[in-house]
Amino acid sequence: MRRLLLFLALFAAPLRAQPPRGPVVLAASSLQEAMTTAAERWTRIGHARPVLSFAASSALARQVEAGAPADLFVSADEAWMDALDRAGLLAAGTRTDLAGNRLVVVAPARWRGRLTRATLARTLAAGPVAMADPAAVPAGRYGEAALRRLGAWESVAPHVVRAENVRAALALVERGVAPFGIVYATDARASTEVRIAGLFPADSHPPIRYPLARLKTSTSGEAEGFRRWLLSGEGRAVFRRYGFTQ
Repeated sequence: MRRLLLFLALFAAPLRAQPPRGPVVLAASSLQEAMTTAAERWTRIGHARPVLSFAASSALARQVEAGAPADLFVSADEAWMDALDRAGLLAAGTRTDLAGNRLVVVAPARWRGRLTRATLARTLAAGPVAMADPAAVPAGRYGEAALRRLGAWESVAPHVVRAENVRAALALVERGVAPFGIVYATDARASTEVRIAGLFPADSHPPIRYPLARLKTSTSGEAEGFRRWLLSGEGRAVFRRYGFTQ
C-alpha cells in the first residue's frame, strides 16, 4: 500500500517548470565593461543572467549568419547590422541605436605629449600604429576613414599593426608593441596602462553608433525584456557611466 501511494504521489506531482534561460547576447568588444554591468543589474532585479559573448562585430555577425544560437546582437557600427537585416535575420521592429562613442589615439600612460589635428597625422605616419583591422572591424573602418579625411592614410597604412578587434589593438599599446593605437574613447577609459594622446575630429569619420536588435531565431523568453531594459533610462545610464554617448 505504501509503495502504491508513493507511486501515485510521484505521478500526481506537477512537472517542475524549467527556470527561464537568460538571453545570449553577442556584443562588440568595446562594450565589455558596460554590458557586463548591465547584465549584473538585470540579474539583481530578479531575471536570469544573460550570457555574454564579446568579439569584433564582424566576427559576431558572421556567427549569426552561420546559425549560431543567440538572442541579441549589438554591433559597433551600422554596416554589420545592415548585413544581418538584409539577410532577414533580425526580428522586425527591434533594431534601435543603443549608444555612441568617440575615436581617439592612445599612447602609453607615461607619454606626456598631446596630438592636435595639425600634428596627429604626421606623428602616426612614423608608426607603428595599432588598430583593429580596417578591412572588417568597425573601429578599424572608422580609423581608416578618419585618416583618409586628414590626408594621412597613405603614409600611415604601411605602419599599421592590424588587430582582430579594438581591445586587441588596445592591448598592443599596453604591452609596448606599438607606441600609438586607434581605439574608442571608452576603451582608453577602461585601461590604466594608456592615456588619450589625441582626439579625432567628429567630422573626420561616420558617426559611431551601436545598434541593438533581437535576432529572429531568438528562443529566450527574457530576450525582449532585456532589450527593452537596455534601452530604458536605467539601462542607458549604465552606458553613460562608462563614457558612451547617447
